[in-house]
Amino acid sequence: MVQRFEVIGVHTQLGKDIRMYVSKRLANLDRYIPRHGRDSAHLEVRLQEEKAGGKRQAVCEATLYLPRRKISLTEHGPTMNAAVDVVKTHLKQQIQKYKDEFASGKQRRHVFARFQHHLSVRVPATNN
Repeated sequence: MVQRFEVIGVHTQLGKDIRMYVSKRLANLDRYIPRHGRDSAHLEVRLQEEKAGGKRQAVCEATLYLPRRKISLTEHGPTMNAAVDVVKTHLKQQIQKYKDEFASGKQRRHVFARFQHHLSVRVPATNN
């Protein structure tokens, strides 16, 4: 579970059921976060309802604080649950980009060495 996890209702009273749904869906994002960032990960979720063009929409804003990066997302949906689900999907994608960017040097060296080995095996030697 993410070390610090906050659910905030903006101009809205949040019931126990929506808080439990949000914590169930988003609190286990730490399985996607690299190990070095799990201890300092902090997630803030802001939920609000707004009327746009006579329709009610739910807005879910999530901010995930990681070492060297802050990931912020804002998603709209017909219900709070739908907005939270979309935020979870997009957060997983952004965490994957974070992992690719800040991968450990050992992993990068390993991939580069395999690539070099692959090139040296496939290129035939020429005799002149």
